[in-house]
Amino acid sequence: QVQLVESGGGLVQAGGSLRLSCAASGSIFSINDMGWYRQAPGKQRELVALITSGGRTNYADSVKGRFTISRDNAKNTVYLQMNSLKPEDTAVYYCYADKATSEGFLRDYWGQGTQVTVSS
Repeated sequence: QVQLVESGGGLVQAGGSLRLSCAASGSIFSINDMGWYRQAPGKQRELVALITSGGRTNYADSVKGRFTISRDNAKNTVYLQMNSLKPEDTAVYYCYADKATSEGFLRDYWGQGTQVTVSS
């Protein structure tokens, strides 16, 4: 019912920057939190950053001070500005959103993922 499409991944040298974008479409009314998770080979998926509908943010300790999450509600889009990238940031990054249902609970939605590779 809600589709999330990521863009902006790629290959960058250590110390460089990338900006990820995620556009939501479909039944986008009442989308609440949006954010980014990542998963590296052989590791568990982990939260990178979240932003609420009211603009409050939450970051993983490993990215604080380097990454910034933002959203444009008019465009139904969430962004992740990644600066001072490190090789350990290499992972597939997944866009996330949750939405209130008519039954009174939250449903999660996920994008297809975009690869970020940071070379040393």
